Amino acid sequence: MGAVRDLLIIFLALTSIVVWVLLGILIWQIWRLTRLVQQELKPMIADTKETIATVRGTAQFMSENVVAPVIQTSSKMAGYRRAMQALVGNGSARKATPPRSAAASAFTSSESTPSSQTPPSA
Repeated sequence: MGAVRDLLIIFLALTSIVVWVLLGILIWQIWRLTRLVQQELKPMIADTKETIATVRGTAQFMSENVVAPVIQTSSKMAGYRRAMQALVGNGSARKATPPRSAAASAFTSSESTPSSQTPPSA
């Protein structure tokens, strides 16, 4: 009976030592992780913020100096083209129809088109 008690006390002492060693290793690993965050990740986050600011500035520059002038020029040219069509007479006789998608045109047959829209046969 006394031998079993002595063995259990030794077992508990060894278990206690192992737990304290593992706790020390855990504390050391947390300290290393904290140091890693301070020394490695903070500069990376700062560099990432700088890169994001650069990309934002580049996108704004492209929008102001490239995209906006192209859109303005394109819209002016479309307006001039439409004005010329109206003056010449090409645009007034035609009725503007919305473009049909490929799926919609695939399901329509040639018999369903009115005969007034078919070209005259020569």
